[in-house]
Amino acid sequence: MLHSSSIEISRSALSKNLRFLRKYIGKETEICSVVKGNAYGHGIDVFVPLAEELGIRWFAVFSADEALVALHARGEQSEIMIMGAVDADQLPWVIENRISFYIFGLRRLRAAIETAKELNMPARIHLELETGLNRMGLFDENLEEAVELIKQNHESVEVVGVCTHLAGAESVSNYVRIQKQIEIFNETTAWLKMQGVDYQIRHTASSAATFTYPETRMEMVRVGIAQFGFWPSRETKMHYFLQQGEDSKKKMRDPLKRVVSWKSRVMNVKEVPPGEFVSYGTSYMTTRRQRIASVPVGYYHGFVRGLSNLGHVLVRGRRAQVVGKVNMNMMMIDTTDIGGVEVGDEVVIIGKQGKQEISVAAFSDIARVLNYEALVRIPTEIPRTVVD
Repeated sequence: MLHSSSIEISRSALSKNLRFLRKYIGKETEICSVVKGNAYGHGIDVFVPLAEELGIRWFAVFSADEALVALHARGEQSEIMIMGAVDADQLPWVIENRISFYIFGLRRLRAAIETAKELNMPARIHLELETGLNRMGLFDENLEEAVELIKQNHESVEVVGVCTHLAGAESVSNYVRIQKQIEIFNETTAWLKMQGVDYQIRHTASSAATFTYPETRMEMVRVGIAQFGFWPSRETKMHYFLQQGEDSKKKMRDPLKRVVSWKSRVMNVKEVPPGEFVSYGTSYMTTRRQRIASVPVGYYHGFVRGLSNLGHVLVRGRRAQVVGKVNMNMMMIDTTDIGGVEVGDEVVIIGKQGKQEISVAAFSDIARVLNYEALVRIPTEIPRTVVD
């Protein structure tokens, strides 16, 4: 193995997730696969072709560099949508490749129109509306001016979609704020129609909103974390289960399957006498003669130092505790009570081994980071491979 660890992406798990989402959302609503952050750590170059095999035709990225990776990975029939950063000098190849992108300010709209005229082909855009997140988006006078620019330059602009982003659909504490956003969005899109802006699709729903606010599904939903088998929050998961009625078996069955597994190998095993410190500093002392194994994964790889003396991995189907400080490129684990551990044994950092499983939440909660954050910290250099 050239690298010290590897990522496995499960085709069967993704297939199950997409079947569930399609059934839950309905046939009339398109699923846009959000693959920003290197496909939430799963690898854009690996994930996009796999999702295409399973019927996905829309992919959303954050920036032009991610769009370039998706462009090389996708088939000709798939759409790429940039939700964030595109510089003026990147617009020519974005427009030439018919990649659509968000317009959330007049400066970008003017640059898009100018570039489209130079290329003699329309810029494919999505109007992002400011509805209350107060992050980015067109509103009031800016929106009115944007509409006038689009009408005056209609041959240079194709309005693919109108969208907004909701302010925390994963938490019921944001309910009133989101209801106001939905109201503003609906009023504004109706106004756009009255102004003669001919858009094709509306999209507002993230994974969380897809489950908790059915009125936001519209023509397309932008599904990120859920497609990979993770709930946006415990509240979102509970909301789904409460919808399932009185069938307790159905309520207990999680429809989302984890797509990712992260594995490494035991690099070294040594006997350490009692009363000795393990790894840097004095955070862990052996209480008996212990077998300490080294695993070549550390905080450089996204296994954070906050998991020192707290995290676990799987070896030979059993849990092994991380002992001592997590190093930049390795961690130490206690295998004293796991018989026969030797160099080369598989170590599961995320995923299943035998009857045991280590979830992302198992260490993201301990390290006080989100599932999202734990996943995207896994370096792009670690190879991703599609299995089953």
